[in-house]
Amino acid sequence: MRSDHSVSAFSKEIWNRKSEDSILTIATARSFKQSMKFLEGLNLYAPLILLDGAMILSSDKKLVDIKTIDRDLGSAIVEVGLRFGIEPFIIGVRDMGLDEKFLYPKNLNPFQEFVLDGYKGDPRMEFNPTHQALDMNLKIVYFGDYIQLKPLADEFKKIFGSSIEIKLSPEKYSDGYFLTLLHPKGDKSHAIETLMKYLKVEQKNITVFGDSLNDISMFTLANTSIAVSNALDEVKAIANIVLPHSNDEDGVAKYLNHL
Repeated sequence: MRSDHSVSAFSKEIWNRKSEDSILTIATARSFKQSMKFLEGLNLYAPLILLDGAMILSSDKKLVDIKTIDRDLGSAIVEVGLRFGIEPFIIGVRDMGLDEKFLYPKNLNPFQEFVLDGYKGDPRMEFNPTHQALDMNLKIVYFGDYIQLKPLADEFKKIFGSSIEIKLSPEKYSDGYFLTLLHPKGDKSHAIETLMKYLKVEQKNITVFGDSLNDISMFTLANTSIAVSNALDEVKAIANIVLPHSNDEDGVAKYLNHL
């Protein structure tokens, strides 16, 4: 996907051709409804890894796996953030019917306002002035700058330890950071392991592409890991291959085209 959240005609052409004899899918921080917008026109034969790995869903919305944070733990997480003067976005589902909800708080910093602006008119958005967690929270996300979020991340690690997955990452296309809290097995690497069993695919046949810190776990799992040219340095450092082209230059499609 390009920086403007589009998939080029060339990338769609290569994807659809390669999907006839290979298993292609995505692993994204986005939700099902968000993903289906940019995946329009692609052959989708394999389940999709969504919300950083918290959910695996087929293109016809058949649930393969879901990893959630329950209400009590979610509320405890929110309470810690409030002590630091920061309110989160909460992404979850109401029930197993997978009715997606995106809860946003009353007090927004400039980074949160920027994110929220991109969701205008989205029917999943719901105002959450009382900071209530859902029964099934897929991820809890804080947006801000590094100075603001690093102490909060440290406090979460101190209090909750390994009971949640904690990721502090730069937002690739701005100067902000986001702090994401997930089920401890709700990341991309665990989702790929689940999908390997579901599809009966061996690890030696797994190739992954990425550019951000939430891709690192699957880079360490896959047989071949490939970073686009404009990936974060931490991602390039552990990649088997760094492509000469960026995501805006269809780097992944060009690589696949020359296999």
